[in-house]
This record gives sequence, structure tokens and C-alpha cells, in this order.
Amino acid sequence: MNLDITVAELAAAVPQSRVIGDPSTVVRSLTYDSRTVTPGSCFAALRGADVDGHAYLPQAASAGALAVLTEKPSDLPVAQIIVPDSRAALAHLAHAFYRQPSHEVGVIGITGTDGKTTTSFLVDAILRRTGLRTGLIGTVTIRVGDEEDIHSTRQTTPESADVQRLLRAMADRDIPWATLEATSHGLAMHRLDDVRFRIGGVTNITSEHLDYHGTVENYRAAKGILFERVSAAGGTSVINLDDAGARSMQDRVSGGDVITYSAEGQRADLRATAVRSGGTGSTFRLETTNWGSAEVHLPMIGGFNVANALCAAGITLAAGLSLDQVVGGLTAAPGVPGRMALVDQGQPFTVVVDYAHTPEAMAKVLTLLRGLFPNGTIYTVFGSAGERDIQKRPLQGAVAVTSGDVAIVTSEDPRNEDADAIIDAIARGALDAGAEEGTTLHRRTQRRDAIDLAMDLAAPGDVILLAGKGHEGSIIWGREKRPWNEEQVARDLLSERGFTG
Repeated sequence: MNLDITVAELAAAVPQSRVIGDPSTVVRSLTYDSRTVTPGSCFAALRGADVDGHAYLPQAASAGALAVLTEKPSDLPVAQIIVPDSRAALAHLAHAFYRQPSHEVGVIGITGTDGKTTTSFLVDAILRRTGLRTGLIGTVTIRVGDEEDIHSTRQTTPESADVQRLLRAMADRDIPWATLEATSHGLAMHRLDDVRFRIGGVTNITSEHLDYHGTVENYRAAKGILFERVSAAGGTSVINLDDAGARSMQDRVSGGDVITYSAEGQRADLRATAVRSGGTGSTFRLETTNWGSAEVHLPMIGGFNVANALCAAGITLAAGLSLDQVVGGLTAAPGVPGRMALVDQGQPFTVVVDYAHTPEAMAKVLTLLRGLFPNGTIYTVFGSAGERDIQKRPLQGAVAVTSGDVAIVTSEDPRNEDADAIIDAIARGALDAGAEEGTTLHRRTQRRDAIDLAMDLAAPGDVILLAGKGHEGSIIWGREKRPWNEEQVARDLLSERGFTG
């Protein structure tokens, strides 16, 4: 599709905008990164936490930008679209530039504190198993049909220009369904404005990102934007009745259909009964009000994944699949990178890598491991991200020593905070919960040292949980992303101990 568009057409899509310069200027590309400007670009100057894109307007013009989206006029010899909020305006601009792609692709939005990535992978796997070509935008990967990018941006929901560009690529390939992880940041920061959602699902909503949202109520309100959008489009909302935060999303639904689900005995449209979980996955009976019932074997460790499977089932049933197709997809579900990944090189203790980084998620994983390994000591290696929700830090420490046995507190992504100060905040929670320094509580600033210590301490039959990093390919110190692969580090340390099988 030819995406050439005039500045006048772009400005018409943005409320409260005005144009300085020639409105007939033709724009051929759209970017918010001055390093990717090419001749004919429109450059959007965004204000970020560390960098203000307005400082790069001259650089963009020198690189060939013919137009800029900006909050303040300048004397640059380019067309200028002046707006009150360039980030909010970019969403409208991108929607217009890429020719409203979400009207051609069925977009599925999945939100929640925990479980978004797993549920997204399940939805995508179910759809693909029926022969459909799909798109996926989320934490671990971005995929358009068969073209996949294991990305490292750390931005689960990309900027609006990227979302619209990816959806356009999907529309041009006649992809019928795109699954998108809708984070609270993405929703609140306008990255998903103008996306037409056909289906929305929620896993749970506990407490996370309060550094940005301020209160749990604000956090829930941000999540609720998804269901307001689904309702506005007359779509289907899939809601977990077992979680109070998820249930509250029903208040945001004013139109369309609702499918409820429960893994804990609530009266819902989809229910899991006779649940049996073990070391190879979970088996349950999927009972529904409108689609019949069936036996499901889910090859994913953890009873909590049953709820994720129900959410995925509700979404794909809403997309028009049959119950047989849904069950077939769940039975053949692939593993999710960095989620309950076993690292086995023949060592006498178990090593598990998981992305769990909230107190609730850590508690779920540790409870699962306790059930699978009732006689072993559980060592949890974990930290907490710098410049993020500080309230959860002592809670994480408490969970590690109450749901597990030994906490080895280390660095996750310190960013510009003092790494040892973060560790101290976590350790206070562990100490308050009864931990003893040097026996059930250890501190190591460097993450590799922490994993090394866990392996030194572990005896045959014990379990080491490496929590918080999962699939991520870096640790952020200051503004530097230092390469990191949790699973590979574990393998290297096991090899050093002679375990290479």
C-alpha cells in the first residue's frame, strides 16, 4: 500500500492541531526516533522520562524530515504540526498514516498483572493450529505471519507508531487476527489509542506499576481503558471472576458481549472442574454454558496456567472457533520462553527460570514448586527493578521466605538507583517475615554471583528458582543494557560444576 499522505491530511486526524508551513507537503514515512529519519519523513518529537525528542528536531530536519509533530513551534524550514501533547497526537497521526489497519485486522487485547504473555501465546497457538495466519505483539516476541522478531526493547506494548505499522503489515498480508498484550502503561500513555479491539481479555489485576499510576484505583482505571474500547466497538470482553481486580472490569463494559471464566468454582460461562496438576502439566474438564464440555490436558506446569487457558479459550471461542479446535490448541500448546523453563544438565537439584516478578506471581510459582518438591529446600534468586514500584520490594522478600525457604536477593534492573539499596529494601521484608541473615537470607549484588551461591548451597532434591528475568536479554545498569541470558548463565555455572549432560 502507498502510504504517502499530506501534512494537511495528517493534521486533520489530530484534535487541537494547527499547521505551520506548507500543508500540501507529502510525507512518506513516520518515526519518533531521529536516528531513523529518512528523506520525506515526518518526525514526532516525544517527551520521555530521560530524553525530550524536541531536542532532536534540528537533527531530524538535517536528515531529510519534511514535517515534524511538535508541541512548540520552531524556525525550522519544514512543515510543523503543532499539538498540545505530541505522544497523544502521534497515535491519531499513525492511525491516519497507516490507513486505519485495525479496521482490517481483528485485534485481540489481553491485559492483566500476571499471565498476559502466557495467555497471548496460548491464544496465538490455538488460532494457528486451525491453519490461520496470525500476528502477535508482546513481551517476548513480535510476529507478523511467519516473520518473527525476538525483541529486546523491554516495551511490551510498543509506541503507537510501531503498533499501527505492525497492524498495517498484518493487514497487507491478509492476517485475520492479531493478539496484542495491552499493558497499563501502553493504555495510559496513548500507545493503543485508535486501535479497534474486537476482543479483550483480562487475567488478573493486583498491584503493580504504582510508581507510575500512583494508586491501585488508577492502575485498574488504566486497564479498564481496554474494555471501554472493546465495548465501543461492540466486541467481546473475557473476564476472570476469580480475581477481584479482573471482576472490576465488568464495570467498564457498556456494550458488546461478555464471557466470564473461573477455575475456582464460580458460576461462569467457562469453568474448569476436576483439575489435576503435576510435573507434566494439568488436566481438567472444560465446562461451558454455550459450547459444550471437553477434557483438556494442558502441557504447561502450574495449576495457575489453568486460568490462563480458560482466558485463552474464551477469547478463541469469541473469535468463532469450535470447542474441539480450542481444546486441540490447548493440548498442543508450546512452552513460553522464560516461563517455568527447566534447566537440566544432569545436576541432582532442579533449576527453574521464570519471569515472576510480582509478589503474587512469585507466591504462585513457589507454591507450585512446594507441591512438586515437598521434601526439598527452595532457594529463590530474585531482585526488584530500579525506578519501578518500590512498595512491592518488602513484599517480595516476605514471599520468598514464607512460600519458599531461602531468599538470595540480588539485582534485577537497578537502572539509576543504588542496587544495594534496592536489595536492602527487599531484605527488610524477608527479615520481618522471619528470615535469618546468612542462613535463610543472603545478599549478592551481582546476579551471576547470586546464582552461583544458590548452586553452592543446593543439595540433591532441592530446587533453585531464578525469578524475575525470564526471557529478558539484558540487565539495565544506569542507562546501559548489559547482555544477560538467565538460562545460559545457569547452564554455564552448571557446566563449571561438571554437569554437561
